[in-house]
Amino acid sequence: MTHEDERELEAELARLQQEHRDLDAAIDALHQSPAPDLLRLQRLKKRKLLLRDRIAFIEDQITPDIIA
Repeated sequence: MTHEDERELEAELARLQQEHRDLDAAIDALHQSPAPDLLRLQRLKKRKLLLRDRIAFIEDQITPDIIA
């Protein structure tokens, strides 16, 4: 992996982590509302899980496995 590829992955990782935090805030706000939209809540949670998986994949790409 080139240095430029790694920088691009780190930039994407930062963007995805920010989106994950934003979804956390949106989910919390929906939970606090008097009549939460359950379908929207479910969609936000699903998106958050997809982001978590993508974040884990990128972190694995950036940090190579060390065989001991």
